[in-house]
Parts: sequence; C-alpha cells; structure tokens
Amino acid sequence: MIHIPVSIKLPFLWGKTVFRKNSWCEVNLIVGPNGAGKTLLAEQLAAQFEASGRRVYYLRSERGAKDDVYEFLKANPQVREKIEEILSGMFGKFIRFEELENGQLYPIVVNKSRNVEYGLKDGECHGLQEIILLLTTLYSADCDCLILDEPELHLHPQLQMSFMNEIRRMSRLYPTRMYMIITHSPFFIDLRSPEDFTGVIVCHINRAPTHIDMLCEHDEHLLRRFLPRFNTYHKQFFFSDNQIFVEGYTDQQIFSMLLDYLPQNPNKFGTGIIDVGGKDELGVFFIVCSLLGTQGRIITDLDSLFRGKLREVLCHDERPAEWLSKQAERQQSFYERLFRGRVPEPVSLELLIARLEQMLAAVGNAVCGLYTEDAAIEQYAQRIRFFIDANDAAEDLDTYKSVVLQGIERLGDTLAALLPRELAADIVLIRSLFALILAAAESAFVFFLPRGCIEHYYRRTDVQYMPIAAKDRLFHAELQYIKELDGAGAARLYGELLEVLDKASSRAG
Repeated sequence: MIHIPVSIKLPFLWGKTVFRKNSWCEVNLIVGPNGAGKTLLAEQLAAQFEASGRRVYYLRSERGAKDDVYEFLKANPQVREKIEEILSGMFGKFIRFEELENGQLYPIVVNKSRNVEYGLKDGECHGLQEIILLLTTLYSADCDCLILDEPELHLHPQLQMSFMNEIRRMSRLYPTRMYMIITHSPFFIDLRSPEDFTGVIVCHINRAPTHIDMLCEHDEHLLRRFLPRFNTYHKQFFFSDNQIFVEGYTDQQIFSMLLDYLPQNPNKFGTGIIDVGGKDELGVFFIVCSLLGTQGRIITDLDSLFRGKLREVLCHDERPAEWLSKQAERQQSFYERLFRGRVPEPVSLELLIARLEQMLAAVGNAVCGLYTEDAAIEQYAQRIRFFIDANDAAEDLDTYKSVVLQGIERLGDTLAALLPRELAADIVLIRSLFALILAAAESAFVFFLPRGCIEHYYRRTDVQYMPIAAKDRLFHAELQYIKELDGAGAARLYGELLEVLDKASSRAG
C-alpha cells in the first residue's frame, strides 16, 4: 500500500461531504456513471499528489495529436522494439516503425497472409493507433503516479484486457509507482485479491465518492471466495447505483423483459438486471455493494427470508434497524399483541422474522390436520403434509415456511374460519407482520417476492406452491407469452411483478 492522505471538496457535486482517502494500491480504479465527477476527482487527486511531492503524468481522454509519441519511439529504440513485438503478437500482423525521409517515424503494418504492406495511420482503425499511444505512455512514463482517463477508448475487449495485464506487469516492476485508471469498462475491473477492492473509488450522482478504507478478516475471507465467481457481466454494478440483482437466469430474463413496460421515469435510466447465479450469492453481492457504497438492489424469492446469507447480512444491516426504530412508537400496540405483551427492546428484524417463523410452524401443524371439501384449502393442506411426511423437521425448512406463508397470503380469511380461535387471530397478525418485514427489508433495497418465487406470477401456467417441477419448460413458455404482449396487456397481467420492479428501480440513491 502507498500512503498519501488526500482531502477533497467538490460542493457543487456532492454538497458539504469531504472525500478522504489515505492509502492507495499500486493499481487504483475510479468508476461510476457519466456525470458523477470522475475526471474532476482525478484532477483534484493529481493536484494533491503533486503537492505531496509526487510526480504525476495525466493522460486525458482527449488525447490530441500523436506525433510526439512517434518522436519518443524514434529516440527510444528499446521501447519501440518492445511495442513492435507486443503488437505483432496481438494482431497476427508484423508491425514495424520506419523512418521517413523527413526524419519522422512511421508505423507500417505487414500482412504476411496477404503479402501486403500499408501505413498504420492510413489503413488501420483508431484502435491500433490508440494502443500504441497507451503502451508508449505506460513504458515511458517517468513519474510516481500515472493517471489514465478512459484507456478503453477505441479498444475492443481483447485489447482492453491485454493492456490491463501490461499495467499489472508494470506495477510489479515498479512497486512504488501508482496507477490510477478512470474507466467505464468492466474489462478494466481487474480485481485479483481482496486487497484490490481497497483501490476502487466509486463515484455517484449527487453524492460523494465511496471506497473501502480497510477490510476485516471476515470481509477478506468473503471476497476471496467471491472473486473466482465474479465475471464481466456482474461488474455492471460498478457503473451504476441502479442495478438490480436476482438469483437466476429465469428471473433475469423475465424482469428484463418487463423493464420495457415500466412507466417512463428518468430515475430508471440505466437500470439493469444482473443474475448472480444462486440464492447465497445475493448475500455476497449485498455485502460487496455495502462495502463499496453502491446501493445495489435485490429482488429475491421468499425462501431467502428464512435461511441463507442474504437473511444474515440483511438482519445485521443498519438500515432496517433504523427504519424499525422510527416505527417503534407507532407499532407499539401491534408489538404487544405480537409478543403476547412482553415486547423485547429493541425490536429487530431478526426478532420479527424469528417470531414469524414460530407462528408459521404453529399454523402449519394445524393445517396438516385439516380435511375439508374446500379444494383450495385441501390443496394447501396436502402440500404441507407432503413436507411433514418427507422431513423429520419440516418446520426448519425455508421452503416449508414459504409454503405455509403463501397459503396464508392466498387463503387467509377462508383459512382463519377453519382454524381454532387463537390461530385464527394469528392469521391477521402474520399478515401484518409479513408486511412490516417486507417494508423493513425494502429500506435496505431488498425486495422479496410476496407470492414466493417468479413462477407464482406466471400467467401462461398456474403454479401454486413450491417446490416447482419443470421450471425450464414453464419459463420458456412464459417468456414467449410476454413477448407477444403489448404494454397494456403486460400491465394488466403482470401488475404485481411490475410493482416490485418499479419500487426496486425507483428508490432514491
């Protein structure tokens, strides 16, 4: 780590907040959406680095003329030969620099397969010219800090990754030199160790940049497990606070289709749906977003409320705790009924979920013994018996608890009429408690699907309770069904899903 304390104020961008950072990695990233002040921040950093005695070279995004690059290469044959070698390997074409009669150096491309030669400036795209400038800057910079503004310009992904690898290699050769990369490209989000996260500065619209000061042992362990599964697609959240994380590809596809049917709203511009590949991965992304200060949103299945990493981290997040604290006085009478007069202090999200689980277990046991001619109630009871017969402790299963809650939400009044008086009263309490828990979770940008999971909102097929068979077949049928709808049809048929999606994408950052 490199120790350079900085303190930056940009009140027209983020008010009275002061950006402070003391420690820097060898390779640092400044990321965020357009208009978040990345370049202005970098300029301030450059000034403060220079004031501390460091030599800074800043390659701006407006590169200007490149003739001085060729002058440098003419005077430095070792650098020139190195670039010739690298570029020839990258493109499968031999590239050399020739000196013209006027003394200028001119890049020549030799395409051996076509047996032709041509001038790079005349016959090649901007990408080749850009990579020459970038490599020359990288190899020739005599400075303590090299700042590169949008090095991805004109470069396709392969070139971006190759150049980032060269930056990493140079940082190992010159460990006291610091590199600062301002980028919009996920291919420059090259995080190889937990410590690399401390070199990321995330800029935001209308609030100060955020970063990780230091990592505790728990966070280091989590990030070490997280990195091997962290792909280019996931890295979208570095460039917007408005990304929504979902568990799997079916959720991602359905919600991405429905995004087109949301009412037009500037706050939703830039929203994307990111599939993280598993329920527990949602909890990991929740932590990473919290550490970096990005306010990623999560839409998840109901069973995530009862078990897994997301429940754990949500219950330890300060936002639901603050929200519930503000609700305490208004909810006092409800809490007295909920906790039978012995209200704990404080009432936390963890306590509310635990109380919900206790009440669901009691209702599930009672429903298991119900036999009725009401088809909907009997279908519900049969599903509960299935879990109890197949498991020694069904009440501990997150899916079982979800099914019991699903039935209460769907059949509440009818169900209450068939249960003993005390349990019938609990049905009302459970529904109010569930609504309170959902609202508390939303304060941390976590949105549970009240019906259970995405399949319970399908209109092409009727799916009632978990577990669900043939999910892939149902998904493809539903996706095709949505594609054939117009806006009015989608709003009428998928209103509940659109409501969840609208809340997730509209929350103020």
